[in-house]
Amino acid sequence: MINTKMKTSYIMTIIITVFTFVAAVGGLFIDGLYKDTNSFIMDAWYANDIVVLLVGLPMLIVSLILSINRSLRGQLIWLGMLNFTLYNYSYYLFGAAFNNFFLIYVVLFTLSMYSIIFGLVHLDYNKLAQSINAKMPVKGICIFMILLAVTLGGAWLAQWLNFVLTGNPPQIMVNLNSPTNLVATLDLTLVVPFSFVAAYFLWNRQPIGYVLAVMLNVKGFVYNLVLILGSIVQEHSKVKGAMDLVPLWVILCIGCLLSFVLLILNMKPVINDGKTKKSRVLKSLKNLMVNEKKW
Repeated sequence: MINTKMKTSYIMTIIITVFTFVAAVGGLFIDGLYKDTNSFIMDAWYANDIVVLLVGLPMLIVSLILSINRSLRGQLIWLGMLNFTLYNYSYYLFGAAFNNFFLIYVVLFTLSMYSIIFGLVHLDYNKLAQSINAKMPVKGICIFMILLAVTLGGAWLAQWLNFVLTGNPPQIMVNLNSPTNLVATLDLTLVVPFSFVAAYFLWNRQPIGYVLAVMLNVKGFVYNLVLILGSIVQEHSKVKGAMDLVPLWVILCIGCLLSFVLLILNMKPVINDGKTKKSRVLKSLKNLMVNEKKW
């Protein structure tokens, strides 16, 4: 039976799934959809659409089905894929040249954000707490997330400081020929703080920590695939230095994959709530009958 509290989020996710398919297929097969004139960003859009179709969309659909069937593991991965969709289409909405799919990007960004909020509000944290294995290796995962945040945040802060001292913009701005740094903006607002918060609560074994950690690492796994494929496509287009950071993306991709898989696999099944309530009622009736016999 569907969790009625999650029904709104599930409906929005179905819409997200349809619009994601349209956005990715349109980006790959509609000539002239993307209006950007920079080959660096055009290669990034195409690589992104490929990964979304081959990896992102199947993961979103499967996790949604599992979540609807009350799988706690499925719900966490589903929230992680919504986190990926929110982050991913932030680039399309705020970074792509205005095109015919603008309203599709608006819908994807907005519905992903509200689906995450409603999903987090209605998640069964008591059930999650019961499912957590006490031997789950959380400290190693926390250290990985902290290192990710420090590395990413430190890199952007160093580039900002270099700009303040020398006036030279970060290389990504040069590659994109852009006056703004959307990549740094999203990383320093949606990734770095998120990583620290998730690591803090996970280290203290709070249920919300497990949720945030899975969300962060699912998104990190899929988006690093985007970065890897994007770099390969850009290298094919003769973009200078396109492959320089691929080893880092591969390490982060593997680290994120291992982290969320370990978290998911170390969750144990929980007795159905309905059965638990029924057993409690029967136990209470039994105790009542025993007391009556004593009287």
